[in-house]
Amino acid sequence: EIEKPALLASRGGAWFRVGDQHLHVGVADGFGPATKAHPAFRVSTAASLEMLAARLEAHGYAVSRPSREEIPGTLRLHSSDPWGNRIELVADVPYGT
Repeated sequence: EIEKPALLASRGGAWFRVGDQHLHVGVADGFGPATKAHPAFRVSTAASLEMLAARLEAHGYAVSRPSREEIPGTLRLHSSDPWGNRIELVADVPYGT
């Protein structure tokens, strides 16, 4: 977690940084998790995707793997963030593998 700028800190939420990537999480009254709409994050390799799936499952998060036929050349998985919002992770794979 990283510190938010002083003028934004009073609005709640939290900011996170991993390497060069930032994730800003806001809060809203009457929150309901987004179970269909979702961000997708691309990972570098299929092996990296499987490593992330194993880490998520090891920490108690359910992981689903959509059919590879839905988007040829792409491996995907879905999970949820700690607040129940859907997250998609994708990796390109060579056709025919």
